[in-house]
Amino acid sequence: MLTKFKLFIIVSICFTLFACSMMGDKQDSAPDRKPDVSNIPDAIPQDEPRSKYGNPAHYEVFGKRYYTLNTSRGYREKGVASWYGTKFHGKRTSSGETYDMYAMTAAHKTLPLPSYVEVTNLNNGRKVIVRVNDRGPFHDNRLIDLSYSAATKLGIIGQGTGMVEVRVITAGDAPVTTATPVQYPAQTGPVGLYLQVGAFSTSASAEQLRLKLQQQIGDAVLIVPFKKPEGYLYRVRVGPLANVEYGDSLASRLVGLGFNDTHIVVE
Repeated sequence: MLTKFKLFIIVSICFTLFACSMMGDKQDSAPDRKPDVSNIPDAIPQDEPRSKYGNPAHYEVFGKRYYTLNTSRGYREKGVASWYGTKFHGKRTSSGETYDMYAMTAAHKTLPLPSYVEVTNLNNGRKVIVRVNDRGPFHDNRLIDLSYSAATKLGIIGQGTGMVEVRVITAGDAPVTTATPVQYPAQTGPVGLYLQVGAFSTSASAEQLRLKLQQQIGDAVLIVPFKKPEGYLYRVRVGPLANVEYGDSLASRLVGLGFNDTHIVVE
């Protein structure tokens, strides 16, 4: 049987996770006075003990269960980044630390807390290193929630979201870049944004879904094969999409039509 103290800790964790996910009750925003964040240094990867409170084996938010990764090593993924600001500034994060929107931090649903990641804006090539110390974002089709400063340095504050690649780094992986301002490369080419609706081991099943989906929407539907050691995986995708907002809208529409296994992918 759980002791009262253990029960209190579990309830506190769940409350913190749920509070961090409630983005709709109050409008989040940037600070009224926009600070110059260009000289705020990146987080410096360090070997740290895991948070006592931020790493349950699994947890649930809005009826969906998430499993904390046993290790962050080797993690690399592309997706959509969002950011959070004044609404949560000064409040407790899932790790028990206080959220500071001016620090170089981030929230992730499954990485161990804390972890360090390099986040690259795939549209302009900008990079930052942040310390992951919180859980979220729990909006569908979002990979990582960045602090205000990190999002500003990446150039995604204005549009609210950005297509990024997230790569875990450890203490020996990256040089210390805090002494000088970050120098950003010139803008790169466009990145493809797609809505994946299903994935199958046979091309016939993928084609069946593609035809069914094409009858429902006017967007281009394609099959993208992916070679795995055990054979091909045939992924059914809609796109490329114009922007993240349209992807969100289309995903909601498809769920209403019975296509429940949809998520945004970036390539």
